[in-house]
Amino acid sequence: MTPEGARFQQVAPVRLYQRIVEQIEEAIASGDLKPGHRLPSERELVTQFGASRPTVREALRVLESNGLIRSRPGDPRGPEILPFSTAGLAKEMTRLARFDSVSMAELISFRMILDGSASQLAARLRTDEELSAMQDTVTEMERAIDIGYEEFSAADVAFHEVVARASRNALIEVSNQVVRGAVLTLIADKVAHADNREALMRTSLRHHQEVLAAIRTRDGLAAARISRQTLYDYYAGYVPQEQRGPLLALVEGEGA
Repeated sequence: MTPEGARFQQVAPVRLYQRIVEQIEEAIASGDLKPGHRLPSERELVTQFGASRPTVREALRVLESNGLIRSRPGDPRGPEILPFSTAGLAKEMTRLARFDSVSMAELISFRMILDGSASQLAARLRTDEELSAMQDTVTEMERAIDIGYEEFSAADVAFHEVVARASRNALIEVSNQVVRGAVLTLIADKVAHADNREALMRTSLRHHQEVLAAIRTRDGLAAARISRQTLYDYYAGYVPQEQRGPLLALVEGEGA
């Protein structure tokens, strides 16, 4: 007997090319296909999948559009499997935010989590060379205030990239890059034309100097706390007051 609360929706037909895409994606995810490997030729794929040439071509087009493979016109070999790239992931996260599937508050709070964790790990694990690289980017941020926002932003990004690398966690590094890119894409125009742009840059510089000082003394908890507070101070104004709860939760309470 079917429970009264059980309701099902009609299933959408799956196009054949999608099945081909899924099989190739699964082979890449499992490691059966690695970057640099080649898929069989188009003719061989037609035979293996038992599909028409247009269907196979559409599947390859989708895979190439998603950045998973590369085909070269006239190359007798099959399409090449590409290394993982964050570009497609960043595009999808930005698209989700623009269509309100992921709110700005969610993106910023996630970045606060990632950045705080990266700073905490970097404080314990960084090398002297990485510390010197962080200092160089902060020095460049200070110099860029009198030049322009684009130069300042580039130095800011470079600082966070060094910190993320020093965390020794590739997932933090990739995720931070993607989320940071999505957030900056959504607010870049607002920041670039803000009346108090110079004040924002000077405040941001001061916070980065404080994070750097904590990383220099290997105080991970302080580095994480300051990193989260820095992002809150810089971005909270772009989030409606009623949606700031998750952000506040990351800068208030025990250990904040």
